[in-house]
Amino acid sequence: MRTHKQTTLKGPATLSGIGVHSGNPAEITIRPAPANHGIAFLRTGTTHGNDRLIKAHHALVSATELCTVLGDVETGAVATVEHLMSALYGLGVDNALIEIDGPEMPILDGSALPFVQAIDQIGIATCDTPRRWLKILRHVRIEAGTSFAELRPIDRGFRLDVEIDFESPVIGRSRKAMDLSPATYRREIAGARTFGMMRDVERYWKAGFALGASLENTVAVGETAVVNPEGLRFQDEFVRHKILDAIGDLALAGLPIQGAYRSYCGGHRMNVGVLSALFADRANYAVVEAQGSRRETVLSELGVGLGIAAFAGDL
Repeated sequence: MRTHKQTTLKGPATLSGIGVHSGNPAEITIRPAPANHGIAFLRTGTTHGNDRLIKAHHALVSATELCTVLGDVETGAVATVEHLMSALYGLGVDNALIEIDGPEMPILDGSALPFVQAIDQIGIATCDTPRRWLKILRHVRIEAGTSFAELRPIDRGFRLDVEIDFESPVIGRSRKAMDLSPATYRREIAGARTFGMMRDVERYWKAGFALGASLENTVAVGETAVVNPEGLRFQDEFVRHKILDAIGDLALAGLPIQGAYRSYCGGHRMNVGVLSALFADRANYAVVEAQGSRRETVLSELGVGLGIAAFAGDL
């Protein structure tokens, strides 16, 4: 089990790059935030000149095609939030404010590793406030054709089991299961890069996507092999990146999850959709709080439905 106290960063961390879909430059600064703040994005540089604070919460997801978008495009949104959200969740950071000067997060190398390295360099600070978890109480499942995503109760921790199945012989069918911890996240997930099919590039460009994609930030999949000269970082990098994305999307629950997640041929839409199904019925979950010393930590149930109520004022 992770620390029973909430966490934030010891100081600010700034990163810059280009958006993988827009191709535009972007700079972010991840700043410390007080206990019970959660994760939020401060969007600057909007067309109307007004900064906008956007809570990292599934109820504010406005699009899930090829990436996860928070907020309203007309008044200020942030796209491709999943990699940073994944890094924060994977390392156990509960509270942070992310300032961003444009509509899309920088893609960096296509993985969460640069975010992890920046956070590790700054360090993680412990708040003097108990951590809360979102405890899954009942099985929740959504389906779309043969694809599905589900959340199930387990005694402790957060377990992910993700399976992909692509027609491409380069990717094929792959499955990976793991219990999430900061150590396993750093070692097994953080470095897995986003990927795309070479045959889809022109279609993406016409639709306004992947304008900033390159071999420096994307694993390009050809008909018979990976195009990147360095090859893959992991033999199963494709499914590992899908786990990375799932962690980032599920972080939009607003609290760390105590439960098991399983998906088959899922994606951003399914990841966010299962959260919507979870919160649709208050009997599906409860919020529990860590109490006691570090060695004798127990989880005390605060009540059913508090996961939504906790965000009402912010939204």
